[in-house]
Amino acid sequence: MINAAIMDKVLERAFAPERLAAVALLVNSPGGSPTQSALVADRVRELAVQREVPVLAFCEDVAASGGYWLACAADEIYAHPTSIVGSIGVISQGFGLEGLLQRIGVERRLYTAGDSKSRLDPFLPEKPEDVIWLRGLQDQLHEMFQQWVRDRRGDRLRDEAELFTGEVWTGSRAVELGLVDGLGTARGVLTERYPEAELVPVERRRPLLTRLGLGSAPAVGAAAIDGLLGIAQAAEIRATWARYGL
Repeated sequence: MINAAIMDKVLERAFAPERLAAVALLVNSPGGSPTQSALVADRVRELAVQREVPVLAFCEDVAASGGYWLACAADEIYAHPTSIVGSIGVISQGFGLEGLLQRIGVERRLYTAGDSKSRLDPFLPEKPEDVIWLRGLQDQLHEMFQQWVRDRRGDRLRDEAELFTGEVWTGSRAVELGLVDGLGTARGVLTERYPEAELVPVERRRPLLTRLGLGSAPAVGAAAIDGLLGIAQAAEIRATWARYGL
């Protein structure tokens, strides 16, 4: 998932070489927070202007939703014919658990200051006015997403009425719609475009245990709760990828 704090140092290293011909972004993400995608994209543009170098994005398995937002930070976007591209929309998801506590015999006590503090609480019945509020928020974010794509892609876009429905397409179809500029892989396009340049991979540094394929088991007490929350978060991320058949 896209995270500005994690990506900042990676981007700085990518734009750091003295004799820099271009920067390539390998995008493989189903999205996440629109704010995180926007922060990373803004940082890409800032560094590109500072170094005066072109940025090329390459869609891998998925460049959807926030992943496509990030890809639009590039001057050119390429995809594999089988890549999943698009999903220019906004989604919110949750559960309605108001009957669960009663079934298991647990009494929940909630105290708030402010009438809107408990909006969309999963343990309370859904309120129509809360859904209206959420849809209004989604519409604002969706308009920001659309404007970003228009600003970055310009007259390359085709059939805007179809583009902004939240639909996804293969890389081949995305070329026809103007969402990407061409088909190809990073190595193929870059070696053809910059035959004299050295390709230097830049990745974020992962913890040693992760690099070895090991994870830390949750301990007792608070750490155990963190472990359960981590499992829930992992399940949510897994579900996000599964929307695209991956």
